[in-house]
Amino acid sequence: MIREFRCDFHVHTCLSPCADLDLYPRAIVAMSLARRLDIIAICDHNASENVPYVIKAAEATGLTVLAGMEITSSEEVHTLALFDTVENLCTLQNLVYSHLPGENDEAYFGCQAIVNEHDEVEGLSDRLLIGSTELPLQRIVDEIHQRSGIAIAAHIDRESFSILGQLGFIPEDIPLDALEISSRTGLAQARRLYPELAGFAFIESSDSHVIGDIGKGITRAFLQEPTTMELKMAFQKKEGRYILE
Repeated sequence: MIREFRCDFHVHTCLSPCADLDLYPRAIVAMSLARRLDIIAICDHNASENVPYVIKAAEATGLTVLAGMEITSSEEVHTLALFDTVENLCTLQNLVYSHLPGENDEAYFGCQAIVNEHDEVEGLSDRLLIGSTELPLQRIVDEIHQRSGIAIAAHIDRESFSILGQLGFIPEDIPLDALEISSRTGLAQARRLYPELAGFAFIESSDSHVIGDIGKGITRAFLQEPTTMELKMAFQKKEGRYILE
């Protein structure tokens, strides 16, 4: 049976250097439940080490956690990669790390903490997660799809690190599954601002970097199950699945 799922597909953890350190797995799950969310996706910058811990923290709570990452292309475009399994995400992570130069300067960029489901610090990442990969956008989208994932252009209504801000348009040969709108704009306003993008599905997310922002932007998806396959069907308005705008 098709039912409504309240979703926030862009949640950062304390692994992202620009996010607050109180974004640890149990806190994220607790706030997601308090905001009556059914599905979240963990999307740290170019990294995924905290994803399995958030999934474990959400066990038996009724909250579905999709395995995700926010990847920065060589053009400095942010793209969300969403998967049903950590295994598929991990193979993409290996590719991203092999094309991510630099080392983090914690004093300048911030701490990058790996925290488990018991709120215990497992370690600190010394990679330059805030940086750009050497992967072009086209390849990132292709690699996501090869792993049965969903590719979503992040916060297209922002000037920095968005596909419109960096490229000025959406290339026809890049098969994005959906476009993300920030909560400051909202879906209705975005449709008025971008009539040329009428052929794309829109989602709204929080892009939360502080705990209180989780659920600030939500997508109301009508699905049978909380899976990426169902989401793709909703983006394409197939068999009764859809995104409520």
